[in-house]
Amino acid sequence: MAGPELHPDVVPLGFLIGSWMGEGKGEYPTIESFAYGEEVRFWHVGKPFLAYTQRTWALDDGRPLHSESGYWRMGGPGRVELVLAHPTGVAEVEDGTLDGTSLSLATSSVVRTPTAKLVERLERDIRVEGDVLTYELRMSAVGQPLISHLTGELQRGAS
Repeated sequence: MAGPELHPDVVPLGFLIGSWMGEGKGEYPTIESFAYGEEVRFWHVGKPFLAYTQRTWALDDGRPLHSESGYWRMGGPGRVELVLAHPTGVAEVEDGTLDGTSLSLATSSVVRTPTAKLVERLERDIRVEGDVLTYELRMSAVGQPLISHLTGELQRGAS
């Protein structure tokens, strides 16, 4: 997306800017495995962060699944911070590392509304090679240990 000049503090994250679309697979011990479509967008407004939205839908019938929105920012050289809100009543703060175009993050804080399901920990590994973004998300929730929950592959500019 065109816009103001990228703030110097988030230049290392500039490779994420744009729209990404693709597919993923989900699994967890408490649910049936599933396939989904996904759209992710990163943009900037000239401030020291990237804005982010994500949405998914079921590939079998198109029903909406998950969405999240938040902000990505640098936390110092090679350090990344992520703040996300989920419509399920969960908000998370993650931090981690940036190595070239690879990110590895883990929750430092998860809070939830009184009616939200218990989510204890999330970890994300993201890798961008050219116009392909791949990721794995691991989760510990509802009494389950930290295990792989989602994997996906998205193409830049495919929206």
